[in-house]
Amino acid sequence: MCSTNKLSSLSLLLFFVITSSVYPQWLLVPMDNTQVNHLKAYGLTYWTLEVPREYDAKWLLNYRGGSFLLNDSPDVQLKAQVMGVSFQPISTAEYGAIQVEMDNSNMDEILLEKAPKIAVYAPSEDSPYRDPWDDAVKIALEYAEIPYDTIWDKEVEAGVLFTGQYDWLHLHHEDFTGQHGKFHSAYKGQVWYQQRKHLFEGAAADAGFNSVPKHKAYITQLIQDYIVKGGFLFAMCSAPETLDIALSTNGGSVDIVAPELDGTPLDPGYQSKLDFNKTFAFEKFVLYPNPNRYEFSNIDNPRPELNPLSGLEDFILFEFAAKHDPIPTMLTQNHVNQVRGFLGQTTSFNKNTIRETITIMGDIEGSRYAKYIHGKLGKGTFTFLGGHDPEDYRHLVGEGRVPTNLDLHKHSPGYRLILNNILFPAAKKKPQKT
Repeated sequence: MCSTNKLSSLSLLLFFVITSSVYPQWLLVPMDNTQVNHLKAYGLTYWTLEVPREYDAKWLLNYRGGSFLLNDSPDVQLKAQVMGVSFQPISTAEYGAIQVEMDNSNMDEILLEKAPKIAVYAPSEDSPYRDPWDDAVKIALEYAEIPYDTIWDKEVEAGVLFTGQYDWLHLHHEDFTGQHGKFHSAYKGQVWYQQRKHLFEGAAADAGFNSVPKHKAYITQLIQDYIVKGGFLFAMCSAPETLDIALSTNGGSVDIVAPELDGTPLDPGYQSKLDFNKTFAFEKFVLYPNPNRYEFSNIDNPRPELNPLSGLEDFILFEFAAKHDPIPTMLTQNHVNQVRGFLGQTTSFNKNTIRETITIMGDIEGSRYAKYIHGKLGKGTFTFLGGHDPEDYRHLVGEGRVPTNLDLHKHSPGYRLILNNILFPAAKKKPQKT
């Protein structure tokens, strides 16, 4: 009788071992060219991390385009089907085989712990003013069904970035120098420009500043403090360039703005008074204060070509060692290594102005311009991507607010870079090897 019970227990244990190794335990969300909707796949992964689900999720770096591994459950499968995301149920044994492959290759897995809380820096949707352009990150977030909050100057001044409420902050087509986007020459007579100028001047006055440049310089310092204390920053288009220019002016104490815009003269010797030790990524840059010149500095790539078929703006993503450089590896996950170029007020970054400590993750091959860069500051990190909209090559101001339809660009490599940054703060940091 006793031996029979032992035999039954052993059989039951063997049954569980066999079934657990064969029955699907995981959902593999491939991110190579077999994926039906690359962009929604990020939203699905984010959804699994949200409360109340908080499922296990893993990012398989360099495995089939940076695939995701999710808990297999009926609600995750249903959500994937509704979102139109490809997935493949796999067993624990099949997962083990993937791990062996990753161990012997330039691949690694990263545990995703939580759904990052996201803030987008922009005037409130309740504001009567609307920018005559769209924000690629907001388009990506909304398409991937990832929630975010909009915050602007009042919220930043009130300290919302230091409450622990937000893990990730996005800046897009911003002008932190107080030069009103360098739109003076072409658009000073336009109603939207006058409304925008009025909005910014009012915000500065409400905050107790006598000029927009000084107000925006103060905002940049608060943003920088947020990064130093552990925040994650992602910025596109003119935001990276103008952020560092504003920081170099020591809180706006160096006047770099032409009198046509702020009513005060330029500081004599303004160029020599810039403090490059205060900036995130750029140094030794030369400013262009002429209000009629649609450029801020020589940080930007001033290519005159406006032909998306020329390939002159296409850029190459670098490959990093997944086990030793997980951060740039995460940020460059893609199903291609060459990304079609796209313009912006700041299209790409002059390598001669990028400090040596910055990691270049993508550049325009054979040129002196980087497109995609990353750096650390204090406990946090920042990532800068040149250009305005990955699927709208030129994106003219006069086009108005015509959002890019991502249903037509489900496999956009450029938009994948944006979404890599959104999931990046979810990753669990691995202990440093000694």
